Amino acid sequence: MNKIEVKKGQILQRKGDLNTKVYQVETGLLRSYSIDEKGKEHIYMFAPENWIIADNQPPDIPCELFIDALEDSVVISTEKNDLSITNEDSKKIIKRLGVLQNRIIMLMSASAIERYEHFIETYPDIVQRVPQKLIASYLGITPEALSAAKRTRALKK
Repeated sequence: MNKIEVKKGQILQRKGDLNTKVYQVETGLLRSYSIDEKGKEHIYMFAPENWIIADNQPPDIPCELFIDALEDSVVISTEKNDLSITNEDSKKIIKRLGVLQNRIIMLMSASAIERYEHFIETYPDIVQRVPQKLIASYLGITPEALSAAKRTRALKK
């Protein structure tokens, strides 16, 4: 385990890297994402304070995701082979899997407004910390569709 300081914009992992690590965020904000053949980013997940973020590939298989810092951050970096799962870690992993499962279901069936409301419930502390274009990417919608969903939500209240 290594505690490291990461600057905003710093890339911790690139697609194709081997021996990728698991990152636990102490302070700051990380994200994982893919880039398609057209150069468009697709955000897989955000990791604010006390979240764990990693690619799910074994150490000897090239990873699929990029991981970078959206804010100056302090993270604990752990080799996948060195993971000793504590009860607290397992709770974080279970939470992460639950978030990802719900996200996949939402992407398959939910409207833009439902996706946005789910995002706010899942990440209440980062809505103001993340640019709108990144939230739209995470939701799988255009920035314009996100603006429309926010307007619709505001009118409902």
